[in-house]
Amino acid sequence: MADDTNSGYDPRFLDVAVPLPRPLGDTEIHELPYPHFTVLLDPVRRLAAVTAVNIDGASLHDLPRTGAWRLDPRVPDRDQAGPELYASNDLDRGHLVRRRDPGWGQAAEARRATEATFFYTNAAPQASGFNQSKELWLGLEDHVLQYAGSTRRRIAVFTAPVLAADDPEYRGVQIPRRFFKAVAWVGEDGERMPRLEASGFILDQSELIDLREGVLALPRLGAFRTFQVPIADIEHVAGIDLGPLVEADVLAPATVRGKGAWRPLRAPADVILG
Repeated sequence: MADDTNSGYDPRFLDVAVPLPRPLGDTEIHELPYPHFTVLLDPVRRLAAVTAVNIDGASLHDLPRTGAWRLDPRVPDRDQAGPELYASNDLDRGHLVRRRDPGWGQAAEARRATEATFFYTNAAPQASGFNQSKELWLGLEDHVLQYAGSTRRRIAVFTAPVLAADDPEYRGVQIPRRFFKAVAWVGEDGERMPRLEASGFILDQSELIDLREGVLALPRLGAFRTFQVPIADIEHVAGIDLGPLVEADVLAPATVRGKGAWRPLRAPADVILG
């Protein structure tokens, strides 16, 4: 893939500027632009610290699934959690930037973008049991697009594993127990001026990751748990600077934090978007 096709995440994609979120502190990262999205790769954890994608609902393509998982040659193989992590077990290669999300624009451009989501830099280990709460997690962007007026609107989505220091280790990689997602779009205030709005979510797969016997065990009857949470909590839990998204949160003022403010989600209708 030629470098000139790697436009990366555009912080000016919405009517209101939304900078690329970054880890707090001095964490070393590889910044990797792809068509319409960017991955900030943590080489110590070998997983993404942040992914950011622009989605243009007006020019999305419904493309067949093409592409194969591969390492990104721009960074050392040792800095990426590659195929050996997922071999002969029940771990999924979980797309962080969904395959279809960057697939907009001209047809060739859209195909390059969807195929770029198959770099291992955009994967994270997720329990393979597919249930209602994971379906909800995967459909949150669609739900926000619909709320924003129609599927022809623009949104920005930020997704990554929560890279906690005490995550259990498996095959040399610490397996994240939680994932976060923040979705941003532009609404209007009372004077019809553009106003940034955002929602934050956390998926918890702790009950599905069992390494107590030194091997990976994924209980098939376990459950993913999906929550709508204050974006200020995501910033605190994940150690990621989410900039203006904290003040743009439609769930609650930034001063409201803590597990008591986490809303368990069972269906899209449970989501608060304004």
